[in-house]
Amino acid sequence: MPHLALYTFGVLKSPLADPAPLTREFYDIGEAVYRKIRQQPGYLAHAEAADGVQGMLFEADWGAWGEFAVPTWYGKGRTVETTALATTLSLWTDLRPACDAVYTGLHREALNRRYDWFERTEHPNYVFWWVADGVIPTWQDGVSRLEHLHDHGSAPHAFTFRHSFAPDGTPTRTKGIGPKSDQVH
Repeated sequence: MPHLALYTFGVLKSPLADPAPLTREFYDIGEAVYRKIRQQPGYLAHAEAADGVQGMLFEADWGAWGEFAVPTWYGKGRTVETTALATTLSLWTDLRPACDAVYTGLHREALNRRYDWFERTEHPNYVFWWVADGVIPTWQDGVSRLEHLHDHGSAPHAFTFRHSFAPDGTPTRTKGIGPKSDQVH
């Protein structure tokens, strides 16, 4: 049975290494959100660096998730001191569990505060696509799907909650997913 891949990407207002209280708060909330997400029904896995330290993304060993990559529109730093982005790559059993994880509980609370931490952009900040059972999506897969979504809109190749597709490519709707569901970060 296919699994649902989810890639999220946001440009932060300040580097991850910034010692300001708002950055520390983002880290603290992020760690708590990940603990909750891991417990969600339908959650399968997410990319974790095998040897990374907080804020080290480009240099980390991501194992089966591949070499770290970012969209072409990311123009900030790439070192531990200058990186100003937050990104995730995860696998889910289906769209409904992913929706429930994103739009309820602690993640919903963090989502309501996204503009405290993230810059507003005209680029999409997340994308879904289906992968065959046993396939681990790579960071480059996520980037190319997000860029495809930006350039072409939702399609079976790359889609959003609001304009989603079943594994066979047919358009689908998930109850409770409406017009405001296109913002994950």
